[in-house]
Amino acid sequence: MKISTALAAGWLAAAGSPAFADEPLSDPQSCATVKMADPGWSDIAATNALASLVLEGMGYKPKIDTLAVPIIFGGLKDGQVDVFLGNWMPAQQGFYDKFVANGDVVQYAKNLDGTEFTLAVPDYVYDAGVKDFADLDKHADQFGKKIYGIGSGAPANLSLAEIIKKDEFGLGDWKLVESSEQAMLAEVNRNVKKKAFVVFLGWTPHPMNVQIKLKYLTGGEKYFGSTGTVHTLTRKGYAQSCPNTAKLLSNLVFTQEMENGIMADVANSKKTSAQAAHAWLKANPAVLEKWLDGVKTLDGKDALPAVRAKL
Repeated sequence: MKISTALAAGWLAAAGSPAFADEPLSDPQSCATVKMADPGWSDIAATNALASLVLEGMGYKPKIDTLAVPIIFGGLKDGQVDVFLGNWMPAQQGFYDKFVANGDVVQYAKNLDGTEFTLAVPDYVYDAGVKDFADLDKHADQFGKKIYGIGSGAPANLSLAEIIKKDEFGLGDWKLVESSEQAMLAEVNRNVKKKAFVVFLGWTPHPMNVQIKLKYLTGGEKYFGSTGTVHTLTRKGYAQSCPNTAKLLSNLVFTQEMENGIMADVANSKKTSAQAAHAWLKANPAVLEKWLDGVKTLDGKDALPAVRAKL
């Protein structure tokens, strides 16, 4: 079935969300490879793994590249990336304004509710009086005037850099230490073992919330929001070019429990994200009924039995 861009745009405008005809959808062979992106975050590794297992069961070939967030948005704009499951909002508001608001990239569907993303401290630091962003500089010497962030270019790091540049909360002479998620958490754990003061970027869902007794600081809502959402992004025109894959993406909704379970399995059992996602889907097959409602395999058959057989 061929869906014209104009007709699809009309459906979207009328419904306010991804819309599809009642007749079966089908994708051309040009859609067989689904180019996805991973910024190196545990939660997106988990959701990419879930999506990849389903796509493979449908006869597609997911291809995941690890890229920094700015490169992901540029790749979506240029058509080098098809899908990104990690559009954290409002943390990525700056990228939204630059790429999505003008139509270069499509914010296609919401895939997770109730996220939290802001500065965190170990519980013993919180109990010592560091409960708000405004409390940090009161204990500057104990923190070594360092805030531990994630990879360079990440939206949350940009927010922290802006806080420092503007001397918000008296943090103008502090330093943002950028590193990978794994390196940041290794530094946090080293400090926790010594009961030393450390402040870092924390978020939910993530197994750090179980592995570390941590508390989230108040006061940063201007930069990080309160609770947030995660959205699925696609390149412009993807839903019209690959309507069957797009139907799956519109159905693909995750939960905190789901993602935490997979990430904890990776952390505790030394499984890969793919192995943990496979185990989770085998234990929770009912989720496939919603995800695959109205979805076909690449060769036009019902997707649900095909994916079940693959698992």
